[in-house]
Amino acid sequence: MLSYLLISIILFTAEIGYFSIANRFNIIDQPNHRSSHTSITIRGGGIIFFLAVLAWFIGYGFNYTYFMIGLAAITIISFLDDVLTLNNKIRLGVHLTAVLMLFMQWDLFELQWYWLIIAGIFVIATINAYNFMDGINGITGSYSLLTIGTLFYINEFVVPFTSVELLVIVGISLLIFNFFNFRKKAKCFAGDVGSVSISFILIFLIGQLILKTHNFAYILLLLVYGLDTAITVFFRKIRKENIFEAHRSHFYQYLANQLKYGHLLVSLLYFTVQLVINMIVITMLGDSILYTVIFFLLSICFFLWLRFSIEGKNRLLQPQN
Repeated sequence: MLSYLLISIILFTAEIGYFSIANRFNIIDQPNHRSSHTSITIRGGGIIFFLAVLAWFIGYGFNYTYFMIGLAAITIISFLDDVLTLNNKIRLGVHLTAVLMLFMQWDLFELQWYWLIIAGIFVIATINAYNFMDGINGITGSYSLLTIGTLFYINEFVVPFTSVELLVIVGISLLIFNFFNFRKKAKCFAGDVGSVSISFILIFLIGQLILKTHNFAYILLLLVYGLDTAITVFFRKIRKENIFEAHRSHFYQYLANQLKYGHLLVSLLYFTVQLVINMIVITMLGDSILYTVIFFLLSICFFLWLRFSIEGKNRLLQPQN
């Protein structure tokens, strides 16, 4: 088995190597009027998340084969989309194939049909949320590191549900990525390859946890991203906007772009709020469906109140020029 130190060195070297490749082939983000950044930056640094899982897969016994196949497929198609901008039908087809691989890994086809619907909504919503939320320095890297850290704590001290080595190695990859991304001037962005692959990894792990415990409260480990995405889509529908077009309507974008909060400050705010939520999920909600639903509804109400208070009714409900 590979040591964590050796894996760290391999992943750090691979990330540096990717930067050279990206510079050579012009895999960069050019800022535009929809962007929250102002300088040209390497895109696709999140490839390290897939490389981390690949290193774990090879070094620790070739476990979770269907998950690995699905992750490889969705990572490759996302990387190609970063570089070439693929046809939506091709990308969607590969995404659906990856989701089916995930269902096979979870043995979901042995359960009732409605579990497939619940799982499908959860998977698709989370992947899209991660794509939508990956817009400022540090936010996805720090948020994902918190999620992995929380899952590690649960695996060690609450209920074992997955490979501890997998959790640690993904955590290492996130630390390395944050070293280059959690900066005022980021060296790289995750790109679709990063946001999609890390969301797929976290979905797999949280799905394992839920199937092990039958406790749906663990979905709330991604509550902050979920609320910002879902409520932003809701407001955009009210304003009759095309929800598939690029925009700057998320709450984190308003804080960074309109209020001029620093990217790292906004990322830390999201990190801190989700940390508090994770502590509540682990220590207070237990496996109570009633408490989970009440907490979820209160969270929606609070976030709506917060957005109306800070952004104002006109901005949220009236069409923007």
